[in-house]
Amino acid sequence: MRCLFLFFGLGGIAFSAIPDFKIQPVPDGKLAPFQKVFKKYVNVFGVHCFATARTPDAKLRHAAVIMAEYLDNDEDGQPDNSAVLAALVKRNAFLVMTATERELERLDHDAFEDAGFHAGQGQFATETLPGGRRFDATLEEVLHLITHEGYANAYPKIFGERAGTVLAECLDRARGGHFRRVPRRYPKGAWFTYDDRTCDYGCQCTEYLYWALTSTLGAQSAKHRREEISHEWKLHSRELVRTRDPHIFKLITDAKYKLPARLPDGKYEVN
Repeated sequence: MRCLFLFFGLGGIAFSAIPDFKIQPVPDGKLAPFQKVFKKYVNVFGVHCFATARTPDAKLRHAAVIMAEYLDNDEDGQPDNSAVLAALVKRNAFLVMTATERELERLDHDAFEDAGFHAGQGQFATETLPGGRRFDATLEEVLHLITHEGYANAYPKIFGERAGTVLAECLDRARGGHFRRVPRRYPKGAWFTYDDRTCDYGCQCTEYLYWALTSTLGAQSAKHRREEISHEWKLHSRELVRTRDPHIFKLITDAKYKLPARLPDGKYEVN
């Protein structure tokens, strides 16, 4: 699992209508610097989704659909949390998809920085697995973008990814203490034990919120999935999150913040 690309700059707010998921060339104007690397583009309520030429259309479209389902979870045609969407659009949030992990690693980020884009999430097609037979990384990577750039900035004292926020206090409980860096060994009883030393404290906040929310929504409960994630996350079901981590459960189910209440299924159908 990876944290987000971080770039510096700012952009204007320009909201988009209900997405039709039509794949188009990367537009001119402020997005022109992306044209050198990416040949495919979808706009989801003002959030940009780019893909390289080798990336299958179906994989890019799937990621865009999952984005729409997370943002408009009740599928009424309107994003559920306007403050979160405003933060995403203001910060020029974007998802980039490549055909393979190697292609993602070889991207030249200078063009993004020069264009004034400061926050993007990477994903590759070979981990994009609609259909349910294996875990679909889209559920993770798209959510990372929404929480890191949307929720953390719309509600900085609540979902901010730094020590002292409500989310961070929950994180410290889940890890058995406050650790600015990944410890060599987590305390006994910790249920979030992510050991990637490249993941700093803010990244740990992002990962923890992903685990708690997707487990509550039912994404992690399959037997093979529980075995895959047991080394870093113990609360694989809604009931486990509710009973063993009641603070984060209360936060992510608080209607005030309008976090997703159902897991995206890859079908966005406006009521």
